[in-house]
Amino acid sequence: METGSKAIEDLIVVMDKLLSPQGCPWDREQTHQSLTRYLIEECYEVLEAIKEQDMDKLREELGDVLLQVVFHAALAQRAGYFSFADVARTVEQKMIRRHPHVFGDMNLKTSDDVMDHWEGFKKQEGKTRVLEGIPNMLPALMRAEKLQYKASQVGFDWPQLEGALDKLKEEADELAQAQGAEITEEMGDLLFALVNVARFKEVEPEDALQKSNDKFVRRFNYVEDAIKASGRTWQEVSLEEMDHYWDEAKEKGL
Repeated sequence: METGSKAIEDLIVVMDKLLSPQGCPWDREQTHQSLTRYLIEECYEVLEAIKEQDMDKLREELGDVLLQVVFHAALAQRAGYFSFADVARTVEQKMIRRHPHVFGDMNLKTSDDVMDHWEGFKKQEGKTRVLEGIPNMLPALMRAEKLQYKASQVGFDWPQLEGALDKLKEEADELAQAQGAEITEEMGDLLFALVNVARFKEVEPEDALQKSNDKFVRRFNYVEDAIKASGRTWQEVSLEEMDHYWDEAKEKGL
């Protein structure tokens, strides 16, 4: 099997050619900012391949993510900041620092032991605030979950699930009474409280919502197919009939 280092070197050569004066006009016009959307898209395509358990697709999509890393590193190198080698060396050193139980003398036997020491490893890297290091650009549900987890690690948490559920009910009542600009704020508070309940239930809120999205698509498609099979359009079908088809989809386990 071909070594990874040789393949990466070849990819870097390809990128250098694309960004050269004789290279691709589109590639040469790109910046870190203009490439942002493509990095996000490629990461989501990796997640889709994992969800579908399609290993051929996963190989391809991981390559697309790697291309984005190489692209950004090449732009940075041309601006005199850092190279791909600097990127690789930085993450290598970070992993060694954060795994003294593997590369040093610390004795950690279980995953729980590792997690108990993880924040301490980060503090050694200069992080001084509890919530520091959680990217603002994370999807909102994921960011809320990470914020709550970090806060819980220092004792800022409900002692039991009941406290989180009571807070959820409180926020739902406040949303029901909210008006005008208050609605957005109260909706956010309700979602934040719901993420907290998910954390207590050991449910990934992003994953749970995606599964509900997928379920909605399956059932809605069933309703749409049923309407088409009846020879009618959406406008010719009553809401009661749509609900009937929806219930059929549920009964079929969709």
